[in-house]
Formats: sequence, structure tokens, C-alpha cells
Amino acid sequence: MRVTTEKREALAIEGGPPARKTPLPYGHQSIDEADIQAVVETLRSDWLTTGPKVDEFEEAFAARVGAKYAVSFSSGTAALHGAAFAAGLTAGDEAITSPLSFAATANCVLYQQATPVFADVCADTLNLDPDACAGRITSRTRAVLPVDYGGHPADLDAYMQLADQHRLVVIEDACHALGSQYKGRRVGSIAHMTVFSFHPVKHVTTGEGGMVTTDDGRFAETLRRFRNHGISAEARQRQSSGQWFYEMVLLGFNYRLPDIAAALGISQLHKLEMNLARRKKIAERYEEALTGCGLRLPQVRDDVIPAWHLYPVRIDTSKLPVGRETIFRALRAENIGVNVHYIPIHLHPYYRDRFGFKGGEYPTTERAYEQLISIPMFHGMTDEDVEDVIGAVRKVTHHYLI
Repeated sequence: MRVTTEKREALAIEGGPPARKTPLPYGHQSIDEADIQAVVETLRSDWLTTGPKVDEFEEAFAARVGAKYAVSFSSGTAALHGAAFAAGLTAGDEAITSPLSFAATANCVLYQQATPVFADVCADTLNLDPDACAGRITSRTRAVLPVDYGGHPADLDAYMQLADQHRLVVIEDACHALGSQYKGRRVGSIAHMTVFSFHPVKHVTTGEGGMVTTDDGRFAETLRRFRNHGISAEARQRQSSGQWFYEMVLLGFNYRLPDIAAALGISQLHKLEMNLARRKKIAERYEEALTGCGLRLPQVRDDVIPAWHLYPVRIDTSKLPVGRETIFRALRAENIGVNVHYIPIHLHPYYRDRFGFKGGEYPTTERAYEQLISIPMFHGMTDEDVEDVIGAVRKVTHHYLI
């Protein structure tokens, strides 16, 4: 028996009119005139890279998250690689992480010739399960990389306790979670190293970019050298001191964030609180309007404040007797740019071929993947955009709801 009295509308995929006239993406940057002016001023300055704007951005970012040090990188992936290097990962080592993440989280372990080891996720938050993680620790484990999936902080106390017990380094992948809090503490100030991304769909963008925060001065020094070819002094330091001499002290990469991008980041950082508040308001409206639509909405634990990078819903197959693909295609036809986050890392062809994964190894992850759809969530959405999403989701789900 149908549990709703809403009228069944003709779906766009079946020839009916779409819920909105133009496509709405799942995420999008917001750039204003202040951002543009900040970049223009830097373009007119003496330094386009390795200059003062990088230091300014890092200092402001460290202050915002409550860390002693912040080291910028050219991307979130580069920042993850830097953190894996600083943690000392090398051939023969293992690092445990979540299979439900973007591939870069595990790839950074491979970049260091170490082996990524996966553990299953929690059914509520879809974050790495600390108990499952503990069961995967061996004598070769050197690091743990919990992921703040969708912007909901992982159980950081549990991972720091595991690190103390087993002499591990905790590298928190907080690329979704800038501005979130865990038990009253800011994400970025808790783990040994915390990694952030400034991709355009994130809370703050530099175009491309990343950051590692830490309270450990040794990690910070290694990260700075690693992003600059392994060289011990940067160009501006040599110019200000009138010196030409430099030494390469480790094998690094050119992972520097240019001043142009840092200037954008500084300007964007001023708007972080406003962006977080807007995302929170959208999440609240979604929860209010989409309850009872045959979807499992994101769950938030009592001791955290999430950052709402994503709004991932799961198809409740007991109420919607169609697969995720059907709902996905129907919403796309309504001009709602839904996405899926993520194909589990161990199911990608590269990981299947290299490590022999067959599927079925991480049942909670794989079951969630089969049900997941991310509906639009970004701070530039208007109220009309939000209502368009709600209208389309209700239209599609009530078409199939039993």
C-alpha cells in the first residue's frame, strides 16, 4: 500500500516536465569580487609563487583550526602524499584506511611504496570503524588514515588511543571537513597530521590546493622541504638573506601552492563561517523535507559538528523497490546533478588487479555504496535551488514508494 497521498507526477525520464529548467550540480565554487580583487593584487605584486601570501595563508589557516603549523600544498592529494612521507611510510610498511573514500587517500600510501590496508566503515556515519581498524593492525602498521566522510569527523579519540598503544601516526583525511568539530575541538588540531583540500567544491577554494596541519615541528619542517624538491631553504628566504646557497636534503617534489592561489584562499577563509552556516541550514531543510521519502538520511553523532561537504542519502530498498541506478537516472533527468561518493577503493580495477580484491571483503562499505546518492550541497545554493532539489527528490521517490 502506498504510504503517501501525494499525486504521482510524470517523471522527466518518462517524458514529463523536469523539476527545474537548468541543471544544478552537486557542488560548485562561490567566487565574489573580493576574491577576484585579492588575486588581481597578487598578480600585480612581485611574488606569484614562494612569496608572502603563502605564509599569510598558512598562518591564518593554522589559527582558524587551532594548530601550531599549517603547510600548504598544490592539491589535497599532494598534501596527503606529504603527510605519508612525513610519517615515514616506506616499503614494507602498512597503513590502515577506509575503502569508502576518493582513491587519493589510499594512493598516497602507495606513493611511498607502502601497502594500504582497508577496514570496514561504521553503518551510521560511514567513517572508518575503529574496532575494525584495530583488528587490522600488525607489526608492519605505521599509520592510520581515518576519513571524515562527507564532513562528519571520524572517532578521533579512538584513533589517537590506538596510536598511543601501537606507536602509530594518525593522518586524518579531513578534505571534507574544514570547520567541523569533534567533542568541542576543531578538526585540524587533534590528529598528528590533518589534511585538507581546497578543490572548488570544498568549503574554501584556492582553485586546486591542500594543507596539512600539525602541532609537531618536525613534521612541519619535513612537509615544507618535501613540497619544495627536498630543498632546505625556499627562494624568498634566500633572497631576503642575500644568499644563493641551498642544499637538497631529501627527495621531494614540486608541490608548492603559488601565491596567486594563496591570495584566493585568504579571501575565501574570511567567508568560511558564513559558508558553514549556509550548508548547515541546507542540511536542516533537507532533513525536514525528505524524511519519509524512502531514503536513509545522513546521521550525525551527538559529539560532533559536521561541516556538510556532502549530503549523501541511501536508498531504503524496503521502501523503494528499485535500484540506485533508477533513482540516479531519474533525478538527473529532473536536472538535479546527483553524484555517487564513492566507488569503494578496493573495487577499482587497479586495486583489484594489484591486491586481488574480489568484492565482499567489506560488506558495510559495499552495501552502502550500492545505495548511496549525493544530492546537491554547496553554500552557493539559493533557497530556490534547495526547494528544486527537494521537489525533484520527492517527485521521484514518491513515484516508486511502496
